[in-house]
Amino acid sequence: MSSAEILAILGAAIAAGAINAVVGSGSLITFPTLLAFGFPPVIANVSNNVGLVPGNVSGAYGYRKELSGQRGRLLRLGVASCAGALTGAIALLALPASVFRLVVPALILIACVLVVVQPLLSARVAARGKERKPHGGPLLLAGIFAAGIYGGYFGAAQGVMMIGLLGIALTESLQRVNAAKNVLVTIVNGTAAVVFIIFAHVAWLAVALIAAGSTAGGLIGARVGHRLPPVVLRTLIVVIGLIAAAKLIFFPG
Repeated sequence: MSSAEILAILGAAIAAGAINAVVGSGSLITFPTLLAFGFPPVIANVSNNVGLVPGNVSGAYGYRKELSGQRGRLLRLGVASCAGALTGAIALLALPASVFRLVVPALILIACVLVVVQPLLSARVAARGKERKPHGGPLLLAGIFAAGIYGGYFGAAQGVMMIGLLGIALTESLQRVNAAKNVLVTIVNGTAAVVFIIFAHVAWLAVALIAAGSTAGGLIGARVGHRLPPVVLRTLIVVIGLIAAAKLIFFPG
């Protein structure tokens, strides 16, 4: 790679790491960048996933205060995320890309709707006096498993999906929901990365650049995310989700 390509990938990775810490969908920056520089789609997807894992870790670390008291919940949901990621990663290596390309935009749009209506649904549940389970119940577990499948296969906007699911199922602030999302996304990407390293071809220079940039970006994004009021964070989540859906619908290649 040329110096310009190296700088472009590094810059894209910093932006992706910051966006992933706050919302998700950072892959929509790094993945197209790798494609633009001639990486085959599957290799670009695999290398992007592996490279973003350190950034996911740094983003989760930046939200460590909001993770207080969530250990039991995250252990339970983390198992579902891991199982889903294994399924999705295997699907990526075994199935044609067209299978998920048909349903991914719809899933992202549903997630955006969940994020928008979450305050209303939470208020109605509270008004009816129905106490939600600390871990979210079996429906949340199934949803996190499904999000893990998608994350293991491609990953862009999985954070939007998880925030929507967690926000409706749990009685928590959006910042604590976002912290939990960062941990679960780290589990998904980390699990998929292990599968890809063992069974797929990885472009290690691209991985190194994305890892370095996304780690710095994750710390930056966590700091910015702490300062955003819920309405701004929610708006940003929906905007990123809509961009992700539009990209996959109109520019699926």
